[in-house]
Amino acid sequence: MKKALITGISGQDGSYLSEYLLSMGYEVHGMIRRHSVAQNQDSRINHVAADMKIYYGDLLDPPSIVRAMSEAQPDEIYNLGAMSHVRISFDVPSFTIQTNALGVLNMLEAYRTICPKAKFYQASSSEMFGNSVDKDGSQRLTTPMNPVSPYGCSKVMGYNLVRHYRNAYKLHACNGILFNHESPRRGVNFVTNKVIKTAVEIKKGLKNKLELGNMDSYRDWGHSKDYVRAMHMIVNHETPREFIVSTGETHSVRDLCQTVFGKLDLDYRDYLVQNPKYMRPEELKYLKGDSTETREVLGWQPEYTFDSMIDEMIARWESEL
Repeated sequence: MKKALITGISGQDGSYLSEYLLSMGYEVHGMIRRHSVAQNQDSRINHVAADMKIYYGDLLDPPSIVRAMSEAQPDEIYNLGAMSHVRISFDVPSFTIQTNALGVLNMLEAYRTICPKAKFYQASSSEMFGNSVDKDGSQRLTTPMNPVSPYGCSKVMGYNLVRHYRNAYKLHACNGILFNHESPRRGVNFVTNKVIKTAVEIKKGLKNKLELGNMDSYRDWGHSKDYVRAMHMIVNHETPREFIVSTGETHSVRDLCQTVFGKLDLDYRDYLVQNPKYMRPEELKYLKGDSTETREVLGWQPEYTFDSMIDEMIARWESEL
């Protein structure tokens, strides 16, 4: 039985990954941060918590990482823990950079000391590219990384630390550069789930407006369930390296609103209010990933489309509200 340790196990990706690994017969260990409201810290994994070993810990607390890693003795490590909200990273830049960069360093140091034969996956991000786009309108491994947020900057350092540790200490450490991915488990302060939940609330007469920032940001949106399958493929590839995970399609926030409200027989323009507080000091205008290598080398294919993902997220809120 293979053993996996997942940081950020209570997040969107961590919860889907834990389900996926359990279905494959893994012994799953996870690390979560203590929240003041207990039900928030494990609500996404309550249904499988009895099948896993959970540790309290924090990426900025090396003793907690050492304890979890020593007890788990994992074959695979998935570092999904992070300060994950790009807009909020402008408000808490120091915490973001410590968690997403120094936190990776703490994980790598524990990994090379305690279980150097394990395989290590780092959750890297399309935000690392910033506004760099190749001439064909895509981003790939050779696209320059010019991040435009504290979050993006922190992820570049984490990405480079993984590459450095792989080369310096001959570790099986790799990066998955994942473009935006969503699901019914996405936090409601992320734009996709915010738009979808608010649209359903408007349809049900519970709200009368939707407040957003930049409507003309373009993103490559996939489904978290598809992307955690890719994580497992990446970390188990015979050669540790970097891969891009994306749909290869891009949609603007305006497109998203039009699609979601249209599915509910509403016109988003009747309810939209642009609020400057949701604008970033420096905007990331456009993301579209080239995942050709991931599909050809690993055999990965997404099962969800943009439409089927939105349908699933709408159904969640229609049921819950």
